Amino acid sequence: MTTQNLLVELFVEELPPKVLQKLGDAFASVLAEQLKAQDLSTDASVVTAYATPRRLAAHITFVAARAADRTVQQKLMPVAVGLDASGNASPALLKKLAALGADVSDAAATATTVAALQRAPDGKAQALFYNSVQPGATLQVGLQKALDEAIAKLPIPKVMNYQLQTDCEQPGWSSVHFVRPAHGLVALHGAAVVPVKALGLTASNHTQGHRFEASVSPVVLQGADSYAGQLAQEGAVIASFTERRADIVRQLTAAAEKIGNGVRPIDDAALLDEVTALVERPNVLTCAFEKEFLGVPPECLILTMKANQKYFPLLDAQGQLTHQFLVVSNITPDDASLVIGGNERVVRPRLADAKFFFDQDRKKTLHSRVEGLGKVVYHNKLGTQGERVERVRAIAKAIAIRWFEALADADPALQSHDGALAEDYLLSCVDSAALLAKTDLLTDMVGEFPELQGTMGRYYAENDGLPHEVVRAIEDHYKPRFSGDELPRETVGVVVALADKLETLVGMFGIGNLPTGDRDPFALRRHALGVIRMLVEKEVPLNLDALLASTVPAFGDKIADAPTALATLADFIYDRLAGSLREQGYSTQEIDAVLTLRPQRLSLVPKQLAAVRAFAALPEAPALAAANKRVGNILKKAGEVDAHVNPELLQEQAEQDLFAALQRFVPEANAQFDAGDYTASLQTLAVLRAPVDAFFDDVMVNAEQLDLRLNRQGLLTVLHNAMNRVADLSRLAA
Repeated sequence: MTTQNLLVELFVEELPPKVLQKLGDAFASVLAEQLKAQDLSTDASVVTAYATPRRLAAHITFVAARAADRTVQQKLMPVAVGLDASGNASPALLKKLAALGADVSDAAATATTVAALQRAPDGKAQALFYNSVQPGATLQVGLQKALDEAIAKLPIPKVMNYQLQTDCEQPGWSSVHFVRPAHGLVALHGAAVVPVKALGLTASNHTQGHRFEASVSPVVLQGADSYAGQLAQEGAVIASFTERRADIVRQLTAAAEKIGNGVRPIDDAALLDEVTALVERPNVLTCAFEKEFLGVPPECLILTMKANQKYFPLLDAQGQLTHQFLVVSNITPDDASLVIGGNERVVRPRLADAKFFFDQDRKKTLHSRVEGLGKVVYHNKLGTQGERVERVRAIAKAIAIRWFEALADADPALQSHDGALAEDYLLSCVDSAALLAKTDLLTDMVGEFPELQGTMGRYYAENDGLPHEVVRAIEDHYKPRFSGDELPRETVGVVVALADKLETLVGMFGIGNLPTGDRDPFALRRHALGVIRMLVEKEVPLNLDALLASTVPAFGDKIADAPTALATLADFIYDRLAGSLREQGYSTQEIDAVLTLRPQRLSLVPKQLAAVRAFAALPEAPALAAANKRVGNILKKAGEVDAHVNPELLQEQAEQDLFAALQRFVPEANAQFDAGDYTASLQTLAVLRAPVDAFFDDVMVNAEQLDLRLNRQGLLTVLHNAMNRVADLSRLAA
């Protein structure tokens, strides 16, 4: 079977830049999958995706003009149904064969067809099978199907409806639905055009190059393999998204190195992808703005340059913003001064606006803005932002008091006079930060750039002369903003961040506003993961249930059924924790073993998991896990049993040995557990394997004599309690 390479291109109006690469990859991959499914391409075929602002294309190697014929075997019916005692076809078989296109036109043809049927066992009986040859699909038919499927499966964020004029034979207009109006279709198998159709267009061998810099129009393609080269030479277009992106990186680096002094462009992969999707042939130019604007917080300048203008700010060797920036132009004029000057004129008013906002905002203190939060609606069932701030203050105070008490219990020195001063200062900073954390939402700068909430609060808090703990907490209370983001830096920030996220979680769960499979408008999953990360990574010494319960008084009567809401929220948090642990590489068994116990100190979960993993590697682990599962089943059937053993009722040697082993090793394991050495605690208990095995071999637990039965169940309860302090080891049983 001879093959040639295939090129398919859709030429359209400017595509959405933020999804261009995804559209290009999806178009190429689905096209290739569909061709392979029809045996028009092979496993050796190589797929290359192309995507520019005005085109989606795919180049596929080793594509056949026609797929090979295939032998298809179809089950017909049991032999007893299809053939009579003489071996002749029954009416049911004849009808089935006729429907499949077999020749049953006369007796001779029917006999030949029936004789060719295969007999093979199918379950308990013999069945008849019909073999036929299915002609391979032609490339035109197969590509048409693949193209239709590729267009239908494009991950289009929003479909456009537009009108397309029909041909002269049937004049009129037809409606087309696509991401952008399409103006051209190319389909080349080698040098030959494959006459497929899509979006009201018929395939040809010509496309368009750069709007302004193409040397010819249209670009007539010589063949599938000349596509990228001709577009680059004649069309002034770099068709490959990956190559265009790499070219931009190269030019950005070269431009920065030309300036010298360690200057480098800001590292932003999302911005780089978006700019790559906006240009067909990039040309990087160096621009500058007035140095007086550097008095504005750099986050403001960087954001306006990146978000509004798609510029690349330049940082100096110390990471500080400079007054220069890089522009990726889509044209390459002989004299670039007009392009540079135009971009500098465009950015200047935006920077001036940022400076104006910053200057105006600093004329009012954050404290003076607190009252205004009472006029901003947060949620119709939960009140205003002002009410929310009061809840966050109350929750933060409760968290801070519990945290300080836990620290004082662990370190008696904190109960001294100096400790009391530290507590008062901590509570003061927590309350001030919780009160002011949302006030920057009312500033002009955050009104223009919502992404700067928290960041601008820090600058304005510094301007007001607030303590640095408060300043940092105002900025940090939003953290972590996304997966992998850094956590609040200091205790005050952690407390306020926990209070802020818990207020959202408890409030939304309290009014029944839970996330669904595809909707989470209040980012409750992200908030839950943020709470988990802070509790774990900051080693917060607080119990989860107590932490959740401490939030309820702040809501007054806004939560109708607090116990149910908190129970549902706790399940949600443990579920998020389990998912996070799976992403970190822990097995389902390890996670279930620990989380089944609903550990209250999430900060200890990593140590528990490490202990479980170390225990599972011991040779005694499988037997002890199985025994632990057996003990759990026995005690479950027995109901509530006291963990009490009367040594005088231990009759069998095996139960006496187990009791002695428990007396010897459980105190040691408990001491290690209380000291936080969970790994050593489980390893100490591993020596119980032999007496446990002997106990189950030699002792009848459910003895007929009641006092013996209860005593043995009590012995097993002692064993079960000792073995399952770190984790439910039965979850490790195969």
